[in-house]
Amino acid sequence: MIDLKSVRENPDHVRQSQVARGEDPGLVDQLLAADEARRAAIQTADELRGEQKAFGKKIGQAAPEDRPALLEGSNELKHRVKEAEAAEAEAAEAVARLQVAIPNPIQGAPAGGEEDFEVLEHVGEVPEFDFEVKDHLDLGEALGIIDMARGAKVGGARFYYLVGDGAWMQLGMLMLAAQKAREAGFKVIVPPVLVRPEIMAGTGFLDEHDEEIYYLERDELYLVGTSEVALAGYHRDEIIDLSDGPLLYAGWSSCFRREAGSYGKDTKGILRVHQFDKLEMFVYCKPEDAEEMHQKLLGLEREMLEQVEVPYRIIDVAAGDLGSSAARKFDTEAWVPSQNTYRELTSTSNCTTFQARRLNTRYRDADGKTQTAATLNGTLATTRWLVAILENHQQADGSVVVPEALRPWVGKDVLTP
Repeated sequence: MIDLKSVRENPDHVRQSQVARGEDPGLVDQLLAADEARRAAIQTADELRGEQKAFGKKIGQAAPEDRPALLEGSNELKHRVKEAEAAEAEAAEAVARLQVAIPNPIQGAPAGGEEDFEVLEHVGEVPEFDFEVKDHLDLGEALGIIDMARGAKVGGARFYYLVGDGAWMQLGMLMLAAQKAREAGFKVIVPPVLVRPEIMAGTGFLDEHDEEIYYLERDELYLVGTSEVALAGYHRDEIIDLSDGPLLYAGWSSCFRREAGSYGKDTKGILRVHQFDKLEMFVYCKPEDAEEMHQKLLGLEREMLEQVEVPYRIIDVAAGDLGSSAARKFDTEAWVPSQNTYRELTSTSNCTTFQARRLNTRYRDADGKTQTAATLNGTLATTRWLVAILENHQQADGSVVVPEALRPWVGKDVLTP
């Protein structure tokens, strides 16, 4: 939820953010007008309540013969107070509705849509092969480590089995990420994958991604598409202690996405599937520390990608391609040889106070006053990484070299057909 105080103090920044995102800047003026109406309604209701209280004292002090007339006036005043309070509630509802409608103001993200990102850096050398490159599915099926056919038989399209060395490669990758997170001060958590509607809404995912989310209507629960959701709800309605620095969590969970808007896209293999595993970093910090923490998360993602030995680039995601919660997001995209392009493997987002305001997560400042915390998230490993690992490490005979960092878990240096 957008910070109403910041909108009052700097409405032009929010208008510019709306334009950069391709959203309606007029919502800002509607919010300001609604806020002014709400404050006027509060003042009117307060004045009438004060008048009612004073009138009650007057009745108590009046002579018995004067009280009937005064009580009649009191009933009229009571009716006016009731009307004023109804108007106050209606005005507050209008403000809340508009607050939710406006996404988080961007902080440094380039303007534009999906194709308007800025490339910040290329890391590693794109491999050159002197043989015909195979895609990850052809490699995985020949190696016996990915089984899409049986996945479709059991779960339908976009489901799969990771088998034998494929399972160990994923487990090793996630364990490597979990160890890296722990060494960096993160507390590893296995969170729920089913959450209540208020938790899903609090993270901002119901604003624009509700078609991508599995909803269990009978139980009124949502399956998470990322453990960010459960970790954001971990301290809901709490005052957390940030006196010793940010709170750092790393959530390991299965994730579920309907991929309703991706018909016909990436239908082959495990690049875009309905179920996958992920290790997600999540941070609670003071707002002034958020930018520094964002760079820390990006740095950890860099280290993980270097350990699995794939070339990648870092992009600054354009405003129109940000989710409603993110003020800025960096994606790391690995080179996928069979597609001759870069594809997203990880992202890290600075959500400033947007999520914590919705979820009522606060901390006490140096003066003991409660303030809204900032939240950030970043992916440290996920199933999709297997695509880049298999394709970048393939050899002419169809074998795949296992990155050195994963060999302790896989138990092999090379996977052979």
